[in-house]
Amino acid sequence: MQTALFTLGLALFLLGLLTGFVVSSLRNPRMGLSSHLEGVLNGMFLVLVGLLWPHLHLPGAWATAAAVLIAYAAYVNWLATLLAAAWGAGRRLAPIATGDHQASAVKEGIVSYLLLSLAVALIAGVLIVIVGLLR
Repeated sequence: MQTALFTLGLALFLLGLLTGFVVSSLRNPRMGLSSHLEGVLNGMFLVLVGLLWPHLHLPGAWATAAAVLIAYAAYVNWLATLLAAAWGAGRRLAPIATGDHQASAVKEGIVSYLLLSLAVALIAGVLIVIVGLLR
């Protein structure tokens, strides 16, 4: 699992770096910058979780659940902000970064769903990791 987290983290870090090249061409560059930063920071977070992995004391299913939840949240955070930047969406949950931009109800719904689902996944995954560290 540790190698998978390292690989996923470095791949997301690279996606974040590459996103930086397209920020100015997106409908909402401010949200594009958010996507760039989410990719870079969440990539580093996955690598950090990989470094913590040998210190976790969790049953196999719980360890897998934690890794999947955290990886899902990290990648969806990058994707949701990238879609929001491309579509001009995110008004409901990221009004500061969205500014005056607004997309169709379907696009706004997709971005909102992704942002809410990743928040729940990340909180659950981090809680499992904390329990695994304390055991």
